Amino acid sequence: MAQKLHEENYDVVVVGGGCAGVAAAVSAAKNGAKTLLIDAGSMVGGELITGLPVDGALNARGEWIVGGVLTEILDEHKKLGGYIGPVNDWRLIWYVCIDPETMKIAVSNVVRRAGVNVLMYSFAEDIVMQNGSITGIVVVNKQQRTLVRAKVFIDCSGDGDIAMLAGAQAMISNDLGEYQPLTMLFRISGVNKTRLLDFCVDHPENIAVGESEWMGSDLTPRQCAEKLREQGEAAIFFKGNGPLIQDGIKAGDISPTALIGIIPVSNERNEVSVNTTRIANVDATDTKALSNAFGGLVDQAWQCISFMKKRIPGFENAHFAGLSHRIGIRETRRICGDYILTRDDVFNAKKRDDGIGKGSHHIDIHQDGIMQVRIPVQNGGSYDMPYQMLIAKGINNLYIAGRCMSADREAHGSARVMGPCMAQGEAAGLGAVLSISSSDPGNIRNVPISTLRSGLKAQGAILDGTH
Repeated sequence: MAQKLHEENYDVVVVGGGCAGVAAAVSAAKNGAKTLLIDAGSMVGGELITGLPVDGALNARGEWIVGGVLTEILDEHKKLGGYIGPVNDWRLIWYVCIDPETMKIAVSNVVRRAGVNVLMYSFAEDIVMQNGSITGIVVVNKQQRTLVRAKVFIDCSGDGDIAMLAGAQAMISNDLGEYQPLTMLFRISGVNKTRLLDFCVDHPENIAVGESEWMGSDLTPRQCAEKLREQGEAAIFFKGNGPLIQDGIKAGDISPTALIGIIPVSNERNEVSVNTTRIANVDATDTKALSNAFGGLVDQAWQCISFMKKRIPGFENAHFAGLSHRIGIRETRRICGDYILTRDDVFNAKKRDDGIGKGSHHIDIHQDGIMQVRIPVQNGGSYDMPYQMLIAKGINNLYIAGRCMSADREAHGSARVMGPCMAQGEAAGLGAVLSISSSDPGNIRNVPISTLRSGLKAQGAILDGTH
């Protein structure tokens, strides 16, 4: 049946309410743009509310490299309580430990305070284009279809859905057609972290430590474990090729995995999040395949909980506390932008005059079974992400930020984590506002980089002054 489309008008429309989309929408709205944030789910925040820590917000030296909207959200978390903050894993990275339940409120508070219009339970179904620009998108929800018009659009959908509808080119997987594993985070409460940390000191052969010159490469594994115990947080990575996990795999007590990553989320509840489940080589843009993966991931999670209670001291009396609200997806489409971030940019910690944000996470490519590529950024430093990687090639008014960013697979393996994704989103949000106020409204290629960088710094973004 033919339907008459209701029509709404905004300055900036952001599709995808994950961490990049939140940062983009808040940045645009705080700079005066009438902004709409669209998400298919029941709440915004994306990976900020799954149980993951914020990776890539500090470099291996412990220097903060991402600020701005991320800082505002973390400050809101601190006000609400339960914030743990930066933790050193004595392996490769510093990460910021957060409570996913409190974060649901913190993110919402910041988004509402900025004046962002939020439309949840909604899908961007189609687009309208004219002369190389997107003039509107068709949004579907229980009010049927709405044509949403704007001057600038920001694709933070993760899969590059708007970019693909607009005819952008995408990079997918690698020459072998491999995809990094899907995962399902789960949480365990009632953990005795003293016993757990003592176990790590007594059996350091099981933990991944000392993989960076800035994190214990000059120490023995036991000395690294002692540093973890001194820190006092249950931030531990049991390695897939260590005897603990290998013995469990041989006994059928746990599925093959590269790691059991234990991440503190709440000291009040003695609760940790666990990153270990994996189903590799699934194209997560195939909705049926993604849906079918849920059962297998949950089975792995339940098996791992039993394994941990049985084999890891500190978990004997612990109990299941919750699942992430969605399956974790590491890679699908990478949209081709005016610039493609490269492995060399990342590995060599490349700095640049057109940088709009930083990243520092190691090149991190998970593989099937126990395999994982981990290559640290040189000198414990950070790299700059250029403005041009945010611009979808061939489209006048479309930014791409977050997991669908313009990067080769190795660079994406670093920049896909939350810290750099939020920096990308924040830059796109401000860039959108600057483009609207230019002599050619909506042409995002005409944004003066120096003006954008000055504006980002005024918002608290970190663009220079770090290794």
